[in-house]
Amino acid sequence: MKLDHVVYFTQKSPAEAVRQQAEEGRHAVEGGRHEKWGTHNALLYAGNAYVEWLAVEKPELASQVDHPLTRLLLHDLPDGEGWGTLCLSVEGIESFQAEVENKGFQTSGVLEAQRRTARGELKKWKMLFIKQPVTDELPYPFFIKWDEPEDVRMEKLKKEGTLPSENEKLAIRECIFHVQDPLKETGEWAVLLSQKVGDDHSIRLENVRLSFHQRDEGKERLADVIIGKTEA
Repeated sequence: MKLDHVVYFTQKSPAEAVRQQAEEGRHAVEGGRHEKWGTHNALLYAGNAYVEWLAVEKPELASQVDHPLTRLLLHDLPDGEGWGTLCLSVEGIESFQAEVENKGFQTSGVLEAQRRTARGELKKWKMLFIKQPVTDELPYPFFIKWDEPEDVRMEKLKKEGTLPSENEKLAIRECIFHVQDPLKETGEWAVLLSQKVGDDHSIRLENVRLSFHQRDEGKERLADVIIGKTEA
């Protein structure tokens, strides 16, 4: 299990997000549109995971679909742009579903998903969400299994220029969450993910550190994402 991507909820169009990143010296691309959900995105790939800027493209469609990430986006955007949640990749998503349900978690069931890229290519994957109401409480991560093997997918991203060499030198090192009860949240996530809890309310996955910090007011959300250069 490892970090696949982090999601930033934005009012900006994908083109605007790409321009803003270019001004900051980072290479992002327009991802494409989720035709069934009424959303579209921009993406910045690092060497170990990627950042997704997710925005509403078709409000009427987005407000009608029963999709957990879209519902969370619509819940959070009125309060302004910001980090929303993260996605973890798992092998054997159906067996992972059975595993977490055996632990007592309710799930969405494995969902088929797709995105039409700016180049017109159709990318497909499977998703799994933990069922919970959309509120100001911390949402659990969601899970993904891409249709293509990772090495094939990465090679395509390099060839098309989506993952240039300068981006390969970047890594998402840490995801910081602001929550009211770090001990409780770390414990619940550790059970869900079958991971150990560190002494400092953190969980270490294969390619990222998840840290839970106390904040007494406001929404419980992913609050910061630490991106740095990999060691030579």
